[in-house]
Amino acid sequence: MSILIKLIRNILGLFIVIIDFLTRGRKLKRSTEQQAKVETDLAAMSLYQFYACPFCIKTRRALYKLNLPMQTRDASAGSKFREELLTGGGAVKVPCLRIEQDGKTQWMYESSEIIGFLQQRFT
Repeated sequence: MSILIKLIRNILGLFIVIIDFLTRGRKLKRSTEQQAKVETDLAAMSLYQFYACPFCIKTRRALYKLNLPMQTRDASAGSKFREELLTGGGAVKVPCLRIEQDGKTQWMYESSEIIGFLQQRFT
């Protein structure tokens, strides 16, 4: 039974990924200098995610629209990033934005909170 549920979840996830790709829209335009600054700031951030998770897709869609080429880390079972997420953030829950700033690491869960933070910081 659990195999059937995983199969259905994966098929639905793939369907959502395809719909996202087809309806993505346009990226935010910035000057070359502004984009270079954004990319420098993004070096201190990474997004822990599952490929077909609807909330992760929502977050990646916002990254695309905001033109934020952020490092993503797959937290699937068996991944070293899953262990990082569990150890650092305290839970294997995605999406999770890891923000390193002033020698401290902040773990931000919840797609809406992550998107709001990125919109405020980069627009």
